[in-house]
Amino acid sequence: MGSGVLRLVRHCAEFLPKAHISDVPHNTRGIYVLSCHDPKQGARAYNVVYIGMSRTGVRGRLASHRKSKRKSSLWTHFSVYEVWPNITDEEIIELEGLFRAIYRRDIRANSLAKQKGFARLHEVRSDKFKWD
Repeated sequence: MGSGVLRLVRHCAEFLPKAHISDVPHNTRGIYVLSCHDPKQGARAYNVVYIGMSRTGVRGRLASHRKSKRKSSLWTHFSVYEVWPNITDEEIIELEGLFRAIYRRDIRANSLAKQKGFARLHEVRSDKFKWD
């Protein structure tokens, strides 16, 4: 493995149109984001629709979302954040859970991007800041 700028993310591609799903290399592991371009808000406005992860192949997950009756019409673009090979599946799950937990109370976020919570995050939560 070469030395990278980031510890977790090896490569990323952002805000690509759905037509570019086939460009994603097979067996890409990591986090992906489905977003919807909103030209009324500006050329650089992309609203998050869904955050997901794949431990085996982001390309396949994107293709299934493109075919989904529920999700297909809600997004126009996607981003992919490939993790390094030494990042474990559990670490990918933790990253996805953290990102999705951030949206859980955002009233502007699409309902698909939210989740009720991330149980493992609740295990380490302490709002009193009595951290070791």
